[in-house]
Amino acid sequence: MAAPRLVYDDDCGFCMYCVRWLLRFGEFEPVGFGELTPDQKARLPEEYDNCMHLLTDDAVYSCGEAAEQSLAHCGRVGAALAGLARQLPYWERLRERGYRFVADRRAIWGRFRSCPNVE
Repeated sequence: MAAPRLVYDDDCGFCMYCVRWLLRFGEFEPVGFGELTPDQKARLPEEYDNCMHLLTDDAVYSCGEAAEQSLAHCGRVGAALAGLARQLPYWERLRERGYRFVADRRAIWGRFRSCPNVE
């Protein structure tokens, strides 16, 4: 099985910082929005540039679900944290609202944590 593709906004320093962090703990193939192939774009939702995505051989995860699945691919600790989070009441709703809260404030978070590239 190929490493999951982590699709992110390659114009966002905070997004690249987050992808770099995930790459430290998990095995992913990072793909910026500007590097997407036509086949990869075809698998993504229409407004794909609103959030991150995780492409596996059989599934596409978007936004908060992509963040959760990415964490689950970050070794035993990441998998355990994702598993614990899934036990929370209303987890899916919390996950998506939390993701949207952070994503809508990327410029602010980027003042504190940012990087010019993923590698």
